[in-house]
Amino acid sequence: MISIVIPAYNEQGAIVTTINQIQKTMDESQVSPWEIVIVDDGSLDETPVHLKTLCDLPYLTVIRHPHNLGYGRSLKDGILAAQYDTIVITDADSTYPFEKLRELLNEYEKGFDMVVGKRTGKFYRESIIKSPLRKILKFLVEFTAGRSVPDINSGFRVFSKSTVKEYFKHLCDTFSFTTSMTLAYMMTGKTVHYVDIPYHERQGQTKVRLVRDSLRTLQYILQAINYYNPLKIFLLFAILCFIGALMGFAMSTFFGLRSGFLLGIGGFLTCIIIVCFGLIADLLKQIMDK
Repeated sequence: MISIVIPAYNEQGAIVTTINQIQKTMDESQVSPWEIVIVDDGSLDETPVHLKTLCDLPYLTVIRHPHNLGYGRSLKDGILAAQYDTIVITDADSTYPFEKLRELLNEYEKGFDMVVGKRTGKFYRESIIKSPLRKILKFLVEFTAGRSVPDINSGFRVFSKSTVKEYFKHLCDTFSFTTSMTLAYMMTGKTVHYVDIPYHERQGQTKVRLVRDSLRTLQYILQAINYYNPLKIFLLFAILCFIGALMGFAMSTFFGLRSGFLLGIGGFLTCIIIVCFGLIADLLKQIMDK
């Protein structure tokens, strides 16, 4: 019993192809029953028209937002409308190879709380601008989670409806939904497993705004750290101050700069103060949990 949830915004060029691909995969997999829940997030193109022509399909449910509310909000509404507990999310632009679903389900059936498709291939590494931004965000997520995270925001996942609903109020309503979901699961002891999948060239125009969405993702990463493990964020800033202090002492030692010595002392004291604030924040978090 599987519910496949797909957010769609201006995907007139790929939505029918995506549905047909899913239908073919599900028929071949002999999984039953199953359904597709598509959330049309206020599309302004011909996406609603294409979906209307498919409304007679017995396995298809279409939810329409009056205007664009965001990727995360669409997934939340689709998950809440799903009939079955096993949720599969994918995109409407045919970038994810849905025929790999059986591999993800095989791992999910082993008892993992969430199984994620780790994207590979040239279309995932297409931009030299995206690469450094991904590395920065990946570092922050891995530092926060305390483990390796091969793909922080892949949109092809399998998980339980009953489990993810517990996190809804802390999950982003926009592009960063999957990133915040990854952090929420990992920082609360849930098991997350990754399966390599090829990432295909998207059909249609990307909805991602690189700078804006990267800043929003950074915002939600910091919020997740602050909520689940506040000491981590204070330690990160304390480490930066400690490095600054060492540089100040080095300037004082090798160049005889008195200002370097003062910078080192100031950085070291700031480092201690930040750690103390972090311990207080961690204690408050424990009190709130109780």
